[in-house]
Formats: sequence, structure tokens, C-alpha cells
Amino acid sequence: MAPPLGNLRWRRPADPLVETSPVQATAHGPICYGIGAAFDPNATTFSDDCLFMDVYTPSGASESSKLPVWFFIQGGGYTQNSNANYNGTSVVVESGRNIVVVTFNYRVGAFGFLASERVEKDGALNVGLLDQRQALLWVQKHISKFGGNPNHVVIHGDSAGAGSVTHHLTAFGGRNDGLFVGAIGESVFWPREVPVAQLEFQFDLFAAAAGCANVTDHLQMACLRAQNTSALVAANVPHPFQGRAAVPNFFYTPTIDGDFIRDHLYTLFREGQFIRVPTMIGDDDDEGTLFAANASTPADVLSFLADNYPQLTRGDLARLAQLYPRRAPLPAHAPFFPSAAAAYGEGTFTCPSSFILAQLSRARQPVWNYRFSVVQADAAAMGLGVPHTSELPAIFGPASIPPPGLSATFATTNAPIVPVVMNYWISFIRALDPNPHRFAGTPEWVQFDAARQRRLKFVLNDTHVEEIPADEDARCAFWNEIGVRIEQ
Repeated sequence: MAPPLGNLRWRRPADPLVETSPVQATAHGPICYGIGAAFDPNATTFSDDCLFMDVYTPSGASESSKLPVWFFIQGGGYTQNSNANYNGTSVVVESGRNIVVVTFNYRVGAFGFLASERVEKDGALNVGLLDQRQALLWVQKHISKFGGNPNHVVIHGDSAGAGSVTHHLTAFGGRNDGLFVGAIGESVFWPREVPVAQLEFQFDLFAAAAGCANVTDHLQMACLRAQNTSALVAANVPHPFQGRAAVPNFFYTPTIDGDFIRDHLYTLFREGQFIRVPTMIGDDDDEGTLFAANASTPADVLSFLADNYPQLTRGDLARLAQLYPRRAPLPAHAPFFPSAAAAYGEGTFTCPSSFILAQLSRARQPVWNYRFSVVQADAAAMGLGVPHTSELPAIFGPASIPPPGLSATFATTNAPIVPVVMNYWISFIRALDPNPHRFAGTPEWVQFDAARQRRLKFVLNDTHVEEIPADEDARCAFWNEIGVRIEQ
């Protein structure tokens, strides 16, 4: 896509510039600036000219190959490109050279999700999601040149990438533009997402930090677009939500714009405003441990939850205190850290997933659910359990994940789980069903049914089908009940 610089900042992505000579694409392009990234004057790692795409295809593929396309949307909380430059070679080879893999960057943080009526009037909201949409349109136009089939594209994301998958399923009220035929969401991320009118304070804070506070409203966008990248990077920091003192985990997230995002995700799925395609969704045992406050008391837990979801009422917090009492301790953490981690992990990731599963099942759509329970010794020693997106090295292969990361055990002690997981994913990409091309000797992955609620539990040397425990279901019932009220 065209570099989103200068006058193209906070606007819909534009088509790539026309090149008149071959481009030597021998290295990854820089990734998009996220919250916490330092200014990179040489643009070797980070740049705001970052909208690059990688395509991994079998060497012998041609336009007549018509191979299924695996379209990966990376995560990062909408604040970073956390899974940039994943290498698709391992899954292409494991598939028998029967798929094409696409990875790409999209704008994040204030560059991708700054919200205000001023942005809406002189630009576009949710440009990070629009970057993803533009990448899907590019695939429709050009992937056949790489051997891919534009009529068989499966979108796949982890964390905010999985949240993005749900936004594409519900985009424009569930309008199907034929951009994909299947969807995979790992650790689906549903943070607080609010209408644009509630985010003027966010814009004001960013504009002030970037040096555009004392500018007439209708000229503020021009001022921001004229600023040096270094000034914008320095301003790209989180702040507390209004009425709260502590900074939330995720400050810049998609906003309800009345067009691409027409309502809260809970509402859109409850009302059936989603595209009907086969879907795989799952989570890890300990979704919240990477994000939770190191709480020492029950009050610390509730304060942390309110900082992230300020619409929680006193009654909500009292009920959450009952649902998440003191739990078994985790290494290197305070006594109530496990409670904070469980509450945040289920409220933000696990329970939105369970809600989506129920809605898809009731709509008679093929859907499969999993729980990833493969322990990594390094993560366990850090008191993280089986943390958020732990399955990624098993999906792509440990050699495909750039360092740093908790993935070393998937090349050693946890190596046997890699072909198990990878081939379920490959099978879904190829057949829109995780079973036909699954690894030899592995169990059939039964479809999720809202009445029985069965899922595949990934355990080293013991992957099996289980029913969702009743206590987890009860906790999720509460989160699902309050989801719209707390603005998810």
C-alpha cells in the first residue's frame, strides 16, 4: 500500500505506488510504530511507511495452481505489530506445498486508531482495520499471480488479530463482500470499544502532546499531518480512561464508527449481524497472566478491572469478587495475582470466544473450539501458566517465530505437539474443516454445539475432546451478560 505519510496519515489506505522497474524484495519492510516504540531515524525496524506484505508460496506454484490462501492478521492489542515477520515456510512445506501464506503490517496505536469527530471529518476512523481490509482486497486482485485462489481465502488472527477477524465477520453489519470463506480466531480480544463521541479526550491528549493543542479545531488534522514522525511517536502513549487514575492495558482500540463497526461486538453477534463461514476459535489456559496487575488484595483486583472497564458498577465488582476469590498461588507473584489474571483473561478473551461460539452454533454454522494446555517450563517458572497466544509456535513452527518469545520448548520437549496443532490448522485452511488433513493418530475434532459445548484440549501427548467445565461456563455467563454495558 502507499506509504501513509503526510497528507495520507489518518486516511483510508491507498493503492501502492506504481513501480516501473523490478523491486528486490529480499528483506522484510519495517513494521508500524506502536506504543512504546522509540523513534527509528533510519527506519530499519520501525517506520510510519510500514504497510508491507509478505507472500509465502510453493516455488512451483503458478496462476493455474489455485491454492488455498492463509491470510494471517497479527496481534498486538491494536497498539503494536507484535507478530510481524512470521515465516510461512514451515506451514507451506508441511501442507505438501498446497497453500499460500500472506502476512502483513497494519497501522496501530494512535497511527491506526486515533478517534475524534475531527478525524472522522478530515480523514477516516479505524484506519488500522481499513489497512487489513485493503490487504484483503489486494489478495483478491493479485494472489492468483502467486498461485493462490482468491475464492478460497481463510482469515486467521491471534489476539487483536483475532479481534480483527470478528470485526471482519461483522463489518458493515455482516455484509459479505466475498473476501474470505473461513475464519480462525486465537485468543479473541474484545477490549473496551466505544462510539467516537466518547473519545474526544483521547484526541485532545494526543494533539497536545504532538504540539497541536493551540490550533483551531478544523486545522488540527493538518497540524498533526505536518508534524515530524518523531513528535508523533513521542505522543503515541496511553493515558487513563476518564474518571480513572491508572493507565489501562489498551488505550487505542477500534471505535464504533457507524459504518465499518456499527455497534458493540456483543450486540452484532447477538443480533446475527455476521458473515456465515466455517470458523475455528480457541484460547489458552491462562489468558490474563501477561496483562494482570500483581494484586496483593481483593481490592487491588477490583481496581485493576475498573481501570480497564470503567463502566463496571459496584454490583458488577461485587459479583466478580465472588466469581474470582483467592486462587492457588503462582510463582513470583502476589497472592491475588491469579484472581486478577483469571478475571481479566476470561472477561477479555475467553468469554467473548464462548459467546461467539454459541452464536455461530445457534446459526447452524460449522464451528470448532479448542483449549491450549501445553505447558512451557520457562513460562511456568515465571508464574504465567499457559499464557496468551502460547499456541503460535505450534501453529507456525518454532523456527518461524522471530525472537524474543517463549517458544524454545517447541523445538525440544514440546516438539511432539507441533505437527498435531499445525496440521489441524492446515486442514482447516485447505478444507474448511480441521479433520480431513489432520496429523495421523490424532483424535477427530468434533464441532462445537451450544448444548454440549465440547472442545479439543491440546495437551502434550494427550490431546483429547472435553466438555467446557460448568464453573467456567457460569463465569462466562456473567461476562456475556454485562458485555454491552461495559462497552465490549
